[in-house]
Amino acid sequence: MTNYKKHIPILKNESWWGGNVEDGIQMPYHVSFKRNLYGDLLYNQGSPLLVSNRGRFLWSETPFTFFVDSAFLHVEGSSELIFDEESENLKEAYKKASHFHFPTANKMPDETFFSKPQFNTWMEMTHEPSQEKVLKFAKDILARGFPPGILMIDDGWQENFGAWNFHPGRFPNPKEMIKELKELGFTVMLWLCPFVSPDSITFRMLDEAGYLIRNKENEPVIRKWWNGYSGLLDLSNDEASKWMKDKMDKLINGYGIDGFKMDGGDPQYYFESDVCSKELTPNDHSLEWAKIGLEYPYNEYRACWKLGGQPLVQRLSDKSHSWDALNSLIPNALAQGLIGYAFICPDMIGGGQYDDLQNPDFEWDQELFVRYAQCSALFPMMQFSTAPWRILDEEHVSYCLDAVKLHDEMAPLINDLAQHAAKTGEPIVRHMAYEFTEPAFSQIKDQFMLGDKLLVAPVLEKGARKRTIVFPAGTWIGDDGSEVSGPCQTEVDVSLTRLPYYKKMV
Repeated sequence: MTNYKKHIPILKNESWWGGNVEDGIQMPYHVSFKRNLYGDLLYNQGSPLLVSNRGRFLWSETPFTFFVDSAFLHVEGSSELIFDEESENLKEAYKKASHFHFPTANKMPDETFFSKPQFNTWMEMTHEPSQEKVLKFAKDILARGFPPGILMIDDGWQENFGAWNFHPGRFPNPKEMIKELKELGFTVMLWLCPFVSPDSITFRMLDEAGYLIRNKENEPVIRKWWNGYSGLLDLSNDEASKWMKDKMDKLINGYGIDGFKMDGGDPQYYFESDVCSKELTPNDHSLEWAKIGLEYPYNEYRACWKLGGQPLVQRLSDKSHSWDALNSLIPNALAQGLIGYAFICPDMIGGGQYDDLQNPDFEWDQELFVRYAQCSALFPMMQFSTAPWRILDEEHVSYCLDAVKLHDEMAPLINDLAQHAAKTGEPIVRHMAYEFTEPAFSQIKDQFMLGDKLLVAPVLEKGARKRTIVFPAGTWIGDDGSEVSGPCQTEVDVSLTRLPYYKKMV
């Protein structure tokens, strides 16, 4: 196999982003950073793109390894490395890369994602949702003053992986349940994955049809993943993909389901030794799983390879209930935008890492939960899973409601930005360096631009009642009515009721 290499001299005041979303907290990349994009994307999205604030980018059609030292960006891959240095700044380099290598489809996910909150059953019900629990959850949402939005019924609704039938014991009348949820005003999505429960009728049928990934002994593989041990659907087989879509379409047409949360599909679940209908890399298997969602305007992914510019909702990976996790939301979201994923969702408010609940010493931090909600409020989407009213007192629940109301107020702007992203590929959540070219903005990870006019500076530290905000040149009008003349660095008051944001005046 041919190896392609480039050793790119790092320019003065140059910063680089790209590759792997979960590395966003490390961006711009520092000396000694190394990442191999082949076969493991750390349970989040990735793309074979690196982009610089000095107007340069590198693209390849296949995964590559890169390493940063004090003088060079070293890149090595198995296919041509396309290096371009003809642009002036980060924005222009990104737009050029997007235009030539991941052009937009001029489509966006359904606008409900951007105007209504999402509610997911995972943290309340984990693997055991039921018709009774789901309906109670929906009614509690409304009773507590939250608006109806998208309700995602997570893992456990199904009889087993691959069958994709409602569990008859937990969901005795799913059609009636979905009808009732819609009457309450909810849009309904179901969790799916590309795994198949072994020793099931579905597994045997798919095995006989040749729709499962096999090993070199021609036996279907059984692979350990975070949810157990399962077979894997071979999505390199067009007939297997069609089988999956048929299952999804029957849920839509038979029950009134609106769309799907498409979990799994991470490259690390696929091995080079796997025998498939077509020869694919582990990353390509992730790509094939993501392509299925293109046919459904209600979709959500956590793992994805390439497909920047496409109408796919991309959620950040599951986060713990911690201040460190909260601090990762902005830099990782900025990384999503800079590799082509505009339609982004932070993790579930308060964190969606179920392992927290397994810790006997775990305690909910009410302040942290509120700051999670505020940080999410001016993202393109916000998603609840842990019910605020179950773990918070009334005062802190009211602050979460305020965050939801702010998101609702900003929905027209967010929808406009989503439409703009669908046409141009530009991020909705943007790095400060994307809009402002001074080198110092490249290092800012705790504030962001929503579009080109709104500066958002969430509070990310426990107990903070003041925070420092860096303002570019211009006049900025704050959410509190204050006026700031930039460029400057200013400390502002940030009570627990406040999410600071500032609009740039023309």
